[in-house]
Amino acid sequence: MDLILIIEGCKRKEARCQKILYEQFYGYALKIAFRYVYRYEIAVNVVNDGFVKLFQHIGSFRYEETDFPERLLMSWMKRIMINKSIDELRRNKMTPEMGGIPNYVWEIADKTQGADQLLLYKDLISYVKKLPPMYRVVFNMYVIDGCNHFEIAETLGISVGTSKSNLSRAKGILREILKEKKEVDHVTSI
Repeated sequence: MDLILIIEGCKRKEARCQKILYEQFYGYALKIAFRYVYRYEIAVNVVNDGFVKLFQHIGSFRYEETDFPERLLMSWMKRIMINKSIDELRRNKMTPEMGGIPNYVWEIADKTQGADQLLLYKDLISYVKKLPPMYRVVFNMYVIDGCNHFEIAETLGISVGTSKSNLSRAKGILREILKEKKEVDHVTSI
């Protein structure tokens, strides 16, 4: 079914179209939530809450002036999922989520990535997971989700300077992690 027909059906609150949209973009939304929240059950709840919000506000979604409604929808969905994830982290006072991402999650369909990108993405997420919570959130928002420091500061209730500082520290920690991994890989290949 054509995406525009699905969106229009969702605007009319047709359950069939909502189900199609949910199933088509569930994997994409779950991977966004996992960048912030690492406990599977909580990430699933974040995604479900995000879709509820998306369906409640889809009437305000505009795509008519673009040839790429899917990109617009995914961008809008990404913002909703990020905000829902940050809301969840705030409820838990930004405490880091423990536990790994189950391997079967990576098998959930996500049309937005190829197989090689998926492997790189899994590695990156495993390294980002090692960052302290606030550094992790800022890194995700800036590097992966493309937010600027003003947006990050506004969303998280911090100053722009704090956002920049947290990003710099996150990059430093990741450089050390990658340096250690490179040294370990070099030793094991001998």
